[in-house]
Amino acid sequence: MGDAPRTSLQGKRWLIINSDQLDHATSALVFSELEDVLVAVDHRGTEPVVGLWMRAVHLLLVNQNIDAVSLQQQSGVTKVIAEDSENITQYLW
Repeated sequence: MGDAPRTSLQGKRWLIINSDQLDHATSALVFSELEDVLVAVDHRGTEPVVGLWMRAVHLLLVNQNIDAVSLQQQSGVTKVIAEDSENITQYLW
C-alpha cells in the first residue's frame, strides 16, 4: 500500500490481505472503513487469534479444521468460511 494507504484504497471494492500481512496492515484496515472498502483476510495456514483487527474484516477464510461458526460468533466477522483449497476471490461479494 506504500506511504499513502488511504489514497490507494480509494475507488476499490475489496482489500484482500494474507494473515502474514496483518501486522503491517493497521493503517489500511483503518482507512478501509473510511473509504467504504470491504476487507477479506486469507488466514489459512495459521490459527487466527481473535482481536481488534477483526472489527474491520468482512470475510475471513480459514482452514477446514477450524469451526467457522464459533469463530464468526466470537469475532463478529460478517462471514467466516472454512475451506482449504478455494481462492478467496470466489467468496467476495
